[in-house]
Amino acid sequence: MKQLSHVVIFAGVLVLGCDRGKTENSPPSAKEATTANETNNSAETPANPAPGQRAPAARTFTVETITKASGIQAKSAPGQVVRIGWVRSDVATTIDGMAFPPTAGLGSWAAFAPVSNGAMVMGDTVVFQDEINPAIDAAFSHGLNITALHNHFAFDNPQVYFMHIGGRGDAKKLAAGVKAMWDAIKAVRKQAPQPALTFPGPTVAPGTAPGTLDAAEISRLTGHTAKDKPGGVVKIAIPRQANMGGLRFNGNMGLSTWAAFTGSSKLAAIDGDIAMTAREVQPVLRALRAAHINIVALHNHMIGEDPAYYFVHYWGKGRAADLAKGFRAVLGAQLSATK
Repeated sequence: MKQLSHVVIFAGVLVLGCDRGKTENSPPSAKEATTANETNNSAETPANPAPGQRAPAARTFTVETITKASGIQAKSAPGQVVRIGWVRSDVATTIDGMAFPPTAGLGSWAAFAPVSNGAMVMGDTVVFQDEINPAIDAAFSHGLNITALHNHFAFDNPQVYFMHIGGRGDAKKLAAGVKAMWDAIKAVRKQAPQPALTFPGPTVAPGTAPGTLDAAEISRLTGHTAKDKPGGVVKIAIPRQANMGGLRFNGNMGLSTWAAFTGSSKLAAIDGDIAMTAREVQPVLRALRAAHINIVALHNHMIGEDPAYYFVHYWGKGRAADLAKGFRAVLGAQLSATK
């Protein structure tokens, strides 16, 4: 799975002050210019835009603003951007059996750029499996969006994931939101230094005989036809539609929302995939977490379809009736987002 990143470059100018011992007209050395660029706390003024481009907004927040709100020393970057970072050196990780230095690819970061209504934040946060949903909950409670959740490696131990974030608004609030998200991760590791191997709550041990699920009851509770499948599985499939290369296609080609129930009525698991257009993504993710269903991946499956679709994979445990009601609530949130 590959995540496409989009970088918006803004032009900017840097005003340097004079050093004692230099005349007013003395040019700064290369070292001084670099230092000033990294530590500048003043709002920058954007340069004139290139032909055909909209003038970038002036930065109304400072490096110090982001530093104080996030609790991490921020740095200026070209294009009026301010960045913070956190290298995950707290959990020893191997890739393909080799010790993996955290600076080789286990860095969390967030970047803030000026926009008309304040600031835009984009970033990538390193999460181990038991940190994913606490981090998502913290992000949502502070107004941040989750834009992707996927892996960057194979044969990693423990398994590590990367959660991409976004948001717009007041720079101070956005930075505080990133801090809250990273603090939630740190709280998980403080409680247990090594990542857990299962989600919290009861589970059905491997080898346990399949339980009994009521497909008719699940149909009634979800509002969609549920069918019995081999292995004691009850499954729901809801097709979506899109166009690609002149073809109108649907669930038969893989564009569908589905849910599979396993276990028993008293202790069941739900897993599946929800196909979403861009405007549906955030409402669906929030509804999943409100229903206490874990988000385990967020990515695209296709390239070039119209409209573009994104897919969230999920996993939940509990009473089958509760899971069915939660799934229906998620579908309701998705439907509301299309109106």
